[in-house]
Amino acid sequence: MTQSNERNRRIVLASRPEGAPTETDFRLEQQPIPTPGDGEVLLRSVYLSLDPYMRGRMSDVPSYAPPIEIGDVMVGGTVSRVVASNHPDYTVGDWVLAYSGWQDYALSDGNGLMPLGKAPENPSYALGVLGMPGFTAYMGLLDIGKPKAGETLVVAAATGPVGATVGQIGKLKGCRVVGVAGGAEKCRYAVEVQGFDACIDHHADDFAGQLAKACPQGIDIYYENVGGKVFEAVLPLLNTRARIPVCGLIAYYNASSIPDSPLGAQLMRAILTKRLTVKGFIIFDDYGHRYSEFAKDMTDWVRSGQISYREQIVDGLENAPDAFMGLLEGKNFGKLVIRVGPDH
Repeated sequence: MTQSNERNRRIVLASRPEGAPTETDFRLEQQPIPTPGDGEVLLRSVYLSLDPYMRGRMSDVPSYAPPIEIGDVMVGGTVSRVVASNHPDYTVGDWVLAYSGWQDYALSDGNGLMPLGKAPENPSYALGVLGMPGFTAYMGLLDIGKPKAGETLVVAAATGPVGATVGQIGKLKGCRVVGVAGGAEKCRYAVEVQGFDACIDHHADDFAGQLAKACPQGIDIYYENVGGKVFEAVLPLLNTRARIPVCGLIAYYNASSIPDSPLGAQLMRAILTKRLTVKGFIIFDDYGHRYSEFAKDMTDWVRSGQISYREQIVDGLENAPDAFMGLLEGKNFGKLVIRVGPDH
């Protein structure tokens, strides 16, 4: 089913998942394409970002953002084109970064739109290395991690859009960078393409031992994307005054409740005796005012080849649910993007 100029396909939340989402938690609908009113633009989605945070929005539990209501369109960032405009700042053909969600078309009054110009070189990058994931990596590492040359940085989900960027920024700052990823192929990529000093496969039976061997001087910064057994292996290796930016905990996203951990007392003791800094953050809430700083640095790094970037593009809005479920299982390799429609 391809994008048309007559109907708006949209994927809505059909039911709240218990544990891992299934196909029955999503529903594909079709509606008439909306008409923009005064001061509005009609956007056509070209690329849709799929990100782990979306799993949290499917659950009706207290969080930093309200849940998606049953029957509402799944949330998500999009790179879109303006196809009709009654807004003075936008003309037909403009590219914009929007938050249109899992659908072909959406109306906007201009609030929250980020202009990308008439002909961006790599428009989908605005959903990844030049967008929210890259911004998350940049601020979490530099503002909370505060890397110094010679320190050891460990980053989980090392070939994902956040982890890959964290590690490469760490190398630019002179750190020894050790990644954690799932599988030999991803680990090879982290070392050979992203320039990590080492990468450990978390599926390995002796994972904790391999991680300790790769960090002979301990760990000064642990960029947390995962939780679970990875953090359990990291905790005893943390050095005094280590910093832990907490970006995500994907190991728990499909859990009906956060499992009890025997590490609670150990963690609190380590925070006290090693004077650890552990800080969570919500990127645009906490750092939105610094986006221009990030955009300049990251654009320069990508253009110069100092930061490499990998996308996994899946064609077709109808394939978003299956791709998203795979993302939560670690099946993606690079930034996961849905190509919703043509770029012309």
